[in-house]
Amino acid sequence: MRRMKRKRGESGGLADGSWESAARQVGGSLLSVIMPAFNLGPTIAANVRKVHALFAGRLPFEIVVVDDGSADNTRRQIEEAAALFPELRPVFLPRNLGKGAALARGFRASRGSYVLLLDADLDLAPHHVLRFFEIMETQGADVVIGSKLHPDSVLNYPRRRRLASAVYYGLVKLLIGLPIHDTQTGIKLYKREVLEWVVPRMLVKHFAFDLELLAIAHERGYRVAEAPVRLEFRGKWGSLGWSSVKQVMHDTLAIFYRTKILRYYQTIQHTEMPSPPPPVSIVVAYPAPSPFLAECLAGIAAQTYANYEVILLPDAAHPLPGIPAPTSRSAEPSVSASGASHEQPTAGNRQPAALPPPRVIPTGPLRPAEKRNVGIGEARGAIVAFLDDDAFPSEDWLEHALVYFADPEVAAVGGPGVTPPGDPPRARLGGNVLSNPLVSGRQRCRYTPTRVQAIDDYPSCNLLVRKETLDALGGFRTDFWPGEDTYLCLEIVKRLRRKIMYDPRALVYHHRRPLFGPHLRQIARYALHRGYFARRFPETSRRFSYMLPSLFVLGVAGGAAASAAWTWLRLPYAAALGFYVLSTLAATHSLSNPPAWALAWSGVVLTHAVYGARFLQGFFSRRMPSERRRFDHASEAERS
Repeated sequence: MRRMKRKRGESGGLADGSWESAARQVGGSLLSVIMPAFNLGPTIAANVRKVHALFAGRLPFEIVVVDDGSADNTRRQIEEAAALFPELRPVFLPRNLGKGAALARGFRASRGSYVLLLDADLDLAPHHVLRFFEIMETQGADVVIGSKLHPDSVLNYPRRRRLASAVYYGLVKLLIGLPIHDTQTGIKLYKREVLEWVVPRMLVKHFAFDLELLAIAHERGYRVAEAPVRLEFRGKWGSLGWSSVKQVMHDTLAIFYRTKILRYYQTIQHTEMPSPPPPVSIVVAYPAPSPFLAECLAGIAAQTYANYEVILLPDAAHPLPGIPAPTSRSAEPSVSASGASHEQPTAGNRQPAALPPPRVIPTGPLRPAEKRNVGIGEARGAIVAFLDDDAFPSEDWLEHALVYFADPEVAAVGGPGVTPPGDPPRARLGGNVLSNPLVSGRQRCRYTPTRVQAIDDYPSCNLLVRKETLDALGGFRTDFWPGEDTYLCLEIVKRLRRKIMYDPRALVYHHRRPLFGPHLRQIARYALHRGYFARRFPETSRRFSYMLPSLFVLGVAGGAAASAAWTWLRLPYAAALGFYVLSTLAATHSLSNPPAWALAWSGVVLTHAVYGARFLQGFFSRRMPSERRRFDHASEAERS
């Protein structure tokens, strides 16, 4: 390690500035200091006092401390500080969601015209903001960020971290074209209008949150300036774990893909919640309680939008031990006696003092479509949201989906069902196979966030539909399983001539069947019905992408037979197979985990084979099994 400094930084003056510039810009408004905290129980109270002491009597300010699901006594320390300082507005997240999610939630709770994002460990002193205000004023910037690579920065910083920062800067410059040198330093000053544009468009919750935030702002045309910082190395962030490096690279490449390839951020149009905000009925159909049901209901209870009811449709009545009941949220933070706000919703989302617990309506052993029709009949909301019991929604699921219903032409909204990171390895591999572009093609948006788009076919594991639309169509068709949601979407688009929108931010986490048996049995069932629909309802099912696996199966079988009969075909046949193998290996590559690579590659090949064969079987079938016999959970419903 070596110390990097300039002479004029000896006393720390490089980070200091005058209060006059800050006072001129803040004026009669407010500075919001957002501090995300995770497991900082020993220091968080003292750090809040330092921030409060800096601004008290000098600027109008508030401090929004976001406890990101800490496992220590951080929450208690924050609550005690809130009892002392009226400017403190705590936010408590139900579990650890990542720094990006914490900052986004803190922004929703804030009210200031200027927003300072400040790491709660105070590795970077809050007085840097004075210099930030000066730079914002003199350079006409909309955003000022601290930069370790600024020539005037004073650092006591490991050589390996300086090298890593320089390499990462070069990568970001090459891929995304950001004209700044450092995206990760934990102190940044924003005009509120910037965050109001950027935050609703963000997807990254963890490591690359800062990069995505700045990339969106730059793409929009906001001016970003850099400021020097004084940073003392304390040891805890001096090492780079391989898992962290992989996650950073994954998120960085995803931002590049969304920025330069998908143009995703440009597809997010300005949308506002319908007025008044519509009531929602969340319908969950299932045969019996599963290990995932509590997780599903906990995700529902954590929604930032609270004008909803929950309708549970099991075969038989059962208790719901340990299930959190939905809690009310208002446009202003709900404040406890200590001044702590527990959840922050979208503005304008006002609710009664308490929401009812889930309604459990036993249906008997009905098909999922029949169960959902029962739920539609019981629904009191203007929007019916269908969710599987083995899926749980992100906290802003309803908030992002409902804005599209301000357009009367939109009848339904869907979002991705992402494999939870905590799934067992074989289940995660099953999710990886489903999200592979060589498996799902244009339907990949179902399994991974892509871009906002109009769609004409979407599964009911994450689908919101107007109640009036469902009533007009008579609900789901009940003689298909699966496929009832495909037919419903077909009716919406073709018969009613209404739109179905997809938004990647209306996200749920959907547990997957593990490789190989459960995954392939599910694929076989889907393929059988898709093949049947391709013949009977070709408008949305007779598509080339659905037929490709069948062409693969026919090509492998036919090519083997032809090359056996005619030797001159053996070389072209071998070349075609070699190209397929190389393509699928490249699409599933994992140099850091060769066994997982081998399993994922095998999963892709077997998925192609099973889907192709069963699609052909369905295409030439006169009727589906679900049309011929009574629904039987034991034989037809597979639950991993």
